[in-house]
Amino acid sequence: MLKIIEIEARLFVRDRLNSLFAILFPSLLLLVLGAIPALRTPDANFGGQRFIDSYMSALVVFTLVFIGLQRLPAVVATYREKGVLRRLSTTPMHPARLLAGQMVVNFAAVILSVLLLMVVGYVVFGVDLPHHPLGLACAVVLGGAGTFALGLVIAALAPNARAAGGWATVVFMLLMFFGGVYLPRFMLPSVIQAIGSYTPPGVEALQQAWLGTAPDWRHLAIMGLVSLVAGTVAARTFRWE
Repeated sequence: MLKIIEIEARLFVRDRLNSLFAILFPSLLLLVLGAIPALRTPDANFGGQRFIDSYMSALVVFTLVFIGLQRLPAVVATYREKGVLRRLSTTPMHPARLLAGQMVVNFAAVILSVLLLMVVGYVVFGVDLPHHPLGLACAVVLGGAGTFALGLVIAALAPNARAAGGWATVVFMLLMFFGGVYLPRFMLPSVIQAIGSYTPPGVEALQQAWLGTAPDWRHLAIMGLVSLVAGTVAARTFRWE
């Protein structure tokens, strides 16, 4: 298992464009937004906080959604299309371990990206570190699990890598919209805000934890339920060939 994780990590690093984009882009976007003086000024629309303070959770959403829906399904679907999974099925190592290795490596990339985002925000713009670290960790784990499970459903059902990329892009756009990445959440209708609170990766739970309160247990429970249901669907429909 350790060898698989090592190999998957090497392949992740070799895919420089997607890997660097997933890890660095949230921090780079924060630097660009923070360079605008108006976004560093306290605003009543954000509860007296600055835009960049309230936008940190949306940047975490981007990290989880990009890795979980743009990278994971495409890689797994490519493995199936090229016969990698079929070949592994003839060895003593079950192909499921390959999926486990993918999950470990991609989630490690999520953690690295979020930590880098914290450091850049704190050092450059004085953004507070998460006020509820344990709550943020729970939100990231459950939100990431739900997002990755949706990615595995797409990987399980898509006939090839091209189809997986197309289907994942649609879900990617929807989750980015509900997660307040395209528009600040206060500008969205209340119904859209409510949907974003309960759908992975759980922007409301991330924001609550970052700004100082424990995430709503209902948000975490729904994301856990999505992880369970989507993971079950992916496991039952997944084809190794």
